Amino acid sequence: MTARKKLPIGIQTFARIREEGYYYVDKTHLAQELVNEGVHYFLSRPRRFGKSLFLDTLKELFEGNEPLFRGLAIHDQWDWSVQYPVLRISFGSGNFNEVDFLAKSLAEQLTVLEQQWGLSAVFETASGRFKSLIQQVEQQTHLPVVILIDEYDKPILDALENRDLASANRDFLRGFYSTIKDYDAKIKFSFLTGVTKFSKVSLFSGLNNLKDITLDKRYSTLCGYTDQDIDTVFATELAGLDRDSIRYWYNGYNWLGEGVYNPFDVLNLFDRREFKNYWFETGTPAFLIRHLANNQFFTPQLEQLQSDEALLSAFDIEHISNEALLFQTGYLTIHQVEQPMLGYWFYTLGYPNHEVKSSLNTSLLSAYGVNESLALRNRITLIKILQRNAVEELQGLFHAFFASIPHQWYDSSRGILAHYEGYYASIFYSHFAALGIDTIVEDSSSLGRLDMAVKFNGRIYLFEFKVIEHSSEGEALRQIHDKRYADKYRALNQPLYLIGVEFSKITRNIVGFAIEQG
Repeated sequence: MTARKKLPIGIQTFARIREEGYYYVDKTHLAQELVNEGVHYFLSRPRRFGKSLFLDTLKELFEGNEPLFRGLAIHDQWDWSVQYPVLRISFGSGNFNEVDFLAKSLAEQLTVLEQQWGLSAVFETASGRFKSLIQQVEQQTHLPVVILIDEYDKPILDALENRDLASANRDFLRGFYSTIKDYDAKIKFSFLTGVTKFSKVSLFSGLNNLKDITLDKRYSTLCGYTDQDIDTVFATELAGLDRDSIRYWYNGYNWLGEGVYNPFDVLNLFDRREFKNYWFETGTPAFLIRHLANNQFFTPQLEQLQSDEALLSAFDIEHISNEALLFQTGYLTIHQVEQPMLGYWFYTLGYPNHEVKSSLNTSLLSAYGVNESLALRNRITLIKILQRNAVEELQGLFHAFFASIPHQWYDSSRGILAHYEGYYASIFYSHFAALGIDTIVEDSSSLGRLDMAVKFNGRIYLFEFKVIEHSSEGEALRQIHDKRYADKYRALNQPLYLIGVEFSKITRNIVGFAIEQG
């Protein structure tokens, strides 16, 4: 068996990985395709997917560091006799939620680049200094320059909850990035990466020659590990780990091509030998959770959210669509693609894997006002009830779900309207989803849509929710029968339970609960 190598957890330096005996998943064939097919590129991927490492790989490639690429796909395809000048800028570190921090950070980076090439600043503005750098370096080397910009959007994302500062940072960057188009003739190659895709009008109005490969299936595996990568590059790490569990927990990210795993999850799993929410715990943006809660997002929609390409790109300071926010940050991915007519594409989004489903719903319960310790206690009880199939105990547990919501969250001034049916259904659903249990929401029949089906331990539970003024004498359960929701599930020949749950606007809790074995 091949000897184990070191795991490159958190390492973004290509030279260190290659020289110090770390595992490396070869992406250089894709770098070759990019260079052959175009000049100016943009790629959006979630955090910790290897964007910075790929940029560093490009840097070493264009600078002609041939020894680092021996044995890799690109080695025999590249002209190593030419060493292009590379200008690399990163916004990955620092807190851009401070006024003037962006200008200071960029000025420092430009100073370092000027010193690297033995130049002095000619202009005061960032865009002026950048233009001068491109021009003088090209004249000095007699070669076109390569421009690599990492985390291009972080100065805006850091300041999103301060709209004036976010707008100021965006306008500053717009002028800076337009330099790339102005000096196109002096540029060999440029590549910008980030988490989000701001509209061209808002940020890239001066850079309309940028080729967006975010949803280009040819480059879907540019960041992330494929199944083949796991089974070959990391074959020696698989002993003692269930392969299907690795796939269930961490695979499933899709950008219209082959699906990939989050590298940070996989590397930490191989290191710790335990299945945990490694990626989610490294810093899910509080803004995302607050945005969904404040917009009264119906959490069962996370199972299957409909979108098109325009909506997936609808991310700007003045307008952030839920679909774009969840997709671009990696909490939802593309499950299905439809083309109902020529030129129009529609996407069904859903969770990429167990880690995201469980962690996101845990965080949303807290954002929706459910006490974290009580929510945990409820989930522990829920899994034990389902394991024992003690369905009669669900009623008491469901009462506990809603008793854990602080009274002040029923005040509409808090932004959450707890009297509407979707809110109750969201709280209910997220307790199940936080456990990663197999759930199907709004499952359609010829007569209507069932609120939620749960599959667990060889049994099926069908739930229908109703918000009522007074006692309805089993209206929710009756709807399951009238709409014949159970018909399609009976064909599975598994124990079936029909459960109607009714909430009162007055008592703010469950007033009707009926169970029937189907």
